[in-house]
Amino acid sequence: MTKRLRTVENSDVLSTTISETEIGGKMERLDDLLANVVDETLTQVFKKEGVRVIYDYFENNHHLKREEIAEKPGVFSNGLERLLGSAAPVIENLILKNLHAKLGLKFREKKGYGFSDYVKELRESAVVEG
Repeated sequence: MTKRLRTVENSDVLSTTISETEIGGKMERLDDLLANVVDETLTQVFKKEGVRVIYDYFENNHHLKREEIAEKPGVFSNGLERLLGSAAPVIENLILKNLHAKLGLKFREKKGYGFSDYVKELRESAVVEG
């Protein structure tokens, strides 16, 4: 069984088919997908050992668990900036590009938008069809 996830952006309807095994029930699916994309992106850049250190840092210093990133993207972004400094926006853009690619969408940078703005927009515009 597959579900269709549709994102509406500037009156263009973008849609892609995503299997339930890739993502799970409406917001949970998008949240899980984001957590997985964060894992993949951080692993590409920092390898597994580095990712463990990063997640430990978030839990110990920002009380943020991996599963909460989609719900608290501002906390994630602020923590990443404190940890990585000027490298944080580069990592955030990699995560966003990978996330949009997994959704079959093109990532477009928007003036004045930060990581949390993009995540909130995706969460608010995601609609699951049966």
